[in-house]
Amino acid sequence: MNKLTLSIASLLVATLSTTSVYALDANTAAKVNGKKISETQYQNHLKLLTSQTPKGQQAPNNRQQILNDLINREILLQEAKKLKLDKNKKVLAQIEQTKANIMIQALLAQSPIAKPITEKELKDVYNQQVAAVDPKEFKARHILVKDEAKAKELIKKLNDGANFEELAKTESTGPSGKDGGDLGWFSAAQMVPEFSKAASAMKKGTHSQTPVKTRFGFHIIKLEDSRKREAPKFEDVKEQIRPLVQNKRVQDYIVKLRSKAKIEIK
Repeated sequence: MNKLTLSIASLLVATLSTTSVYALDANTAAKVNGKKISETQYQNHLKLLTSQTPKGQQAPNNRQQILNDLINREILLQEAKKLKLDKNKKVLAQIEQTKANIMIQALLAQSPIAKPITEKELKDVYNQQVAAVDPKEFKARHILVKDEAKAKELIKKLNDGANFEELAKTESTGPSGKDGGDLGWFSAAQMVPEFSKAASAMKKGTHSQTPVKTRFGFHIIKLEDSRKREAPKFEDVKEQIRPLVQNKRVQDYIVKLRSKAKIEIK
């Protein structure tokens, strides 16, 4: 760990904790220009470093290194005060913002939203997510051209027996043209609405009889197949749903507080 690498948040926590520590704990771990660093402050900093250690890595436990970290903080803090940065408007604004963030996190940590998430909550959100997603997928080819007249001309050729794949290779301006217009499998959400709407209305093995206009140009679509996509199992995605439940709790809590607040917007 680089002892001179300090985040504003951790610096604020360490600084705020010194305010009352000296009055409560007479034990002194170190001094910097006469300013005490208490044993309690050392223990608090050790806990902070331990909580910030990534899983799988050993938490810092060398007392001298940790004390040096605190000493470096105090030296930097004293220098900042010497330069009157504690009076600087921008610095004060940043400190207030950080204090506000800490207060909000403390509030959320002790509010009802901090209680353990239940299996029912996870399943409810899972069912909502599954219901909101169209399970149908399509396998299709297309020919993309710039103008409608050209698209109508190609539709006539297809109706007269022209091979769709070969026509796509020679006429399509889209990147899939070289592959005979093959788009593979896709869901409705993966395509622009006009394209998906047209594909979903078609029968397997048919091509569109009127050009489908999108922002890319005019399409002739051939629907080769369709299928119903199976939803992922609840147990496989349960942990991915957990943040969604937590976020919903936070949003519901904010809505509740807003309903009681007097809000004026100019």
